[in-house]
Amino acid sequence: MIIYPAVDIKDGKCVRLKQGLAHETTTYFSDPAEPARLFAAEGSPWIHVVDLDGAFNGTPRNLDALGRIAATGLKVQFGGGLRDAASVEAAIAAGASRVILGTKAAADEGFVAEMVKAHGSKIAVGIDAKDGLVAVKGWVEVTGHKAVDFAVRMAAVGVRTIIYTDIATDGMLSGPNFVALEQMLLGTTANIIASGGVSRREDIIRLKAMTKTHANLDGAIVGKALYEKRVELPDLLAIAGGA
Repeated sequence: MIIYPAVDIKDGKCVRLKQGLAHETTTYFSDPAEPARLFAAEGSPWIHVVDLDGAFNGTPRNLDALGRIAATGLKVQFGGGLRDAASVEAAIAAGASRVILGTKAAADEGFVAEMVKAHGSKIAVGIDAKDGLVAVKGWVEVTGHKAVDFAVRMAAVGVRTIIYTDIATDGMLSGPNFVALEQMLLGTTANIIASGGVSRREDIIRLKAMTKTHANLDGAIVGKALYEKRVELPDLLAIAGGA
């Protein structure tokens, strides 16, 4: 199982939001490449980067920061504002190993198929759910799509990786929504990355145990718990990499 330490970028800084709310912002680093360097030094192979400015405005705004983060040697999973082919290509050119389609994916499934055809496994889809329904545009709009049904359709067009976020738990340090996560794992053959709510090492232990019965649980994104020193990345990496 892979641990994806998270960097969210807003106004060029590394921040964390509570439940995706722009006004509930805590700034941790003025340069988002700084935590990336720390994560790399602690042994992480991957990093999860979200351009919040891009998510709220509809086009990437922090590709320069993406480039600096990629220069650390980490493999970067990047999302936020990727709503056309040019933005996807620009993010990959800037150093993203995998890009995340969110709002655009919910609105135009044909676009996802085109991007998968062009970029293969570099294309992931972010499914952000509120009460089981897909939320878009920086989580400010809830659609009528059921999250699990949407995941099934994404897998059908060739998407191999889905980042599944339960909005109610994100940034709350309350633990993941394990019930909703299991429903997602059972509902699709795509690899699932769990996001939202990890607050203690026991959450990662429980997620790791789930991989024994759910081979498509790829990993977990950990954000606020790292910044608040509730967990230590080397410890999580050891748990995730254990037998």
